[in-house]
Amino acid sequence: MALSITEVARLGALARISLTDAELEHLAPQLDLILEAVAEVAKVADPDIPPTSHALPLVNVFREDEVRPSLTNAQVLSAAPAVEDERFRVPRILGEEE
Repeated sequence: MALSITEVARLGALARISLTDAELEHLAPQLDLILEAVAEVAKVADPDIPPTSHALPLVNVFREDEVRPSLTNAQVLSAAPAVEDERFRVPRILGEEE
């Protein structure tokens, strides 16, 4: 089930990724290996085996959402390196203007 460079180029176009000829030649065999691995897994899949999301069974790993005592704003901000207007002060990013 070898993927052709044309097919990889089409996949790149669908994903809106511009690929050079060198990248297409490099990716085609890699994607082919991935598809072969998926095909192997598909062979193992059996209708009698239920799909799972974890290797081990999990039993309700979520706790109840309940209000618990926590730090006050003043306690939290006391550990901050910089505070402004009762909030954490962080460096400006993305060239934002004031």
